[in-house]
Amino acid sequence: MKINVIGLGYIGLPTALSLAAGGLKVTGTDKKQSIVDSLQAGDLTFKEKGLQSLFEEVKNSGNLTVTTECVEADVYIISVPTPYIKINKRIDTTYVEGAVKDVLKVCPDGGIIAVESTISPGTMEKYIRPLIVQSGKVPGKDVHIAHVPERIIPGNMIYELTHNSRTIGVDESSIGEVLRSVYSVFCQGDMVITDIKTAEMTKVIENTFRDINIAFANELAKICRRDDMDVYEVIRVANMHPRVNILQPGPGVGGHCISVDPWFLVGDYPDIVNIIRHARMINDEQPEYVLSRMSEIMEENNITSLSEVGLYGLTYKENVDDTRESPTLQLLEVMKSHAAYGVKVYDPFVSDDMVPNQYKDFEQFIQDVKLVVILVAHDHIKDKIDKLKGKVIFDTRNCIKNEEIHSYLL
Repeated sequence: MKINVIGLGYIGLPTALSLAAGGLKVTGTDKKQSIVDSLQAGDLTFKEKGLQSLFEEVKNSGNLTVTTECVEADVYIISVPTPYIKINKRIDTTYVEGAVKDVLKVCPDGGIIAVESTISPGTMEKYIRPLIVQSGKVPGKDVHIAHVPERIIPGNMIYELTHNSRTIGVDESSIGEVLRSVYSVFCQGDMVITDIKTAEMTKVIENTFRDINIAFANELAKICRRDDMDVYEVIRVANMHPRVNILQPGPGVGGHCISVDPWFLVGDYPDIVNIIRHARMINDEQPEYVLSRMSEIMEENNITSLSEVGLYGLTYKENVDDTRESPTLQLLEVMKSHAAYGVKVYDPFVSDDMVPNQYKDFEQFIQDVKLVVILVAHDHIKDKIDKLKGKVIFDTRNCIKNEEIHSYLL
């Protein structure tokens, strides 16, 4: 069986490698020539635990080819970005539609197009099925469509690809069984076959559930701050109840899932959605709250210039190089709107120059600032806590566990 994976980013590349490592013949397609050139040269385009060894295994097997063009295959797996349109919060299907159009040019009769990209409920019916009709093919006969949403997170992708359960949304159970056989070459988790719209909805609400929980924690942090309570101790004790699982507060919500997917429901169901909308607003406003706390801490410690402030962490979560929707980038955008200037930035996982005053040397970064704002709980900073002695620390992630070092919390 031949597989063509379209989109070789954070989801598509690990998926293509896992399928190839499982013995299938895979073609990986990406429109970015730089990504294809890098992979053909034997270089990965991002860092991820276990990805390099998987890449080496696949290179030696000869089961993976990379190209900028779609090819004839039995199954197409589409894993391209699905942003939302900020003005109305609806999904932007441009990339998915473009990928499907490219696939339809080469897809043989009976081919299966499986969209892994996260999409809002009804996207396959409203946008993808009509493309097949327009191409002159008959959906369900000449071309079969499916939605198999990804369920992995940067930092633990390879493990989760193997062990997480998968949802396979299809029109016909027989097509679901074909896809089950494809994914089973690497997936050891349960694979549930259901209808397409259910698959679309379940993925969106999985991330929406977490977004609401995080918003609750962030609001709880503000309540506790006002009345001088330790929010982390409050959450720790509350979570000892067997039916309570409150997540941790933080400087904001990043990544391409939790910070984006709930907006799909806000955009599609504006007259119904209330809790989801307000949770998104709470989390989107968190960088403003962090800036307010920064100002309080600066005033309390007679720090008068933002040039004496260092932001630690540019990625959206710990121990990865993924900066998509990063709370730090959101915070810098807020600071820009407040005409702030001069703040310094460092992240051990980000080698490219992304923002002004970005340092590449940690010790120089620490030396040049008085206030360190920890926005990402990389293991790197936990291992270098002693370097922070003598500095004012605003720990938005509650990651400093050294009793000798005082830190301000959210």
